[in-house]
Amino acid sequence: MCETRNTKDAVLKGMRLRCPNCGEGHLFSGYLKVAPACERCGLDFTPQRADDGPAYIVILLVCHIFGVALHLFYQQFLDNPLMLALILSAVAIVMSLAMLPPVKGMMVAIQWAKGMHGFGAKAD
Repeated sequence: MCETRNTKDAVLKGMRLRCPNCGEGHLFSGYLKVAPACERCGLDFTPQRADDGPAYIVILLVCHIFGVALHLFYQQFLDNPLMLALILSAVAIVMSLAMLPPVKGMMVAIQWAKGMHGFGAKAD
C-alpha cells in the first residue's frame, strides 16, 4: 500500500497539466498523449489508465450546460433555429476540446494520489 498523498494538490497540479508529484514537469507530450515520465522528478506515468473517462466527464458537463443554454436562448432564435444549432454546436465543440486535457490531467492525478494501477509506490 502506498503512503497517503494529498489528492487535492495532485488534482490541482493535474488540471494545470503538470506532474501530480512535483507540479513542475509536463504531464503531456502532446494534446492528450501522456508523457512517459516527468522530466523533473522522473515519476513514471505509464501506469495511468485514463482511457475514456475524461471524454465521458466532458460530455456530461458540456451536454448539461448546453441543455440549459438551449432552453435559455430558444426564444431569441425562434425565427432561426438553424443559427441557434450552429452557434451552440460550435461553442460546444470548442468547449469540449478545451476541457479534455485538464480533465485527463485530473484523472491521471487522482490515480497517482490514490495509488491506483501501477502508482502504488510513492515517488519523491
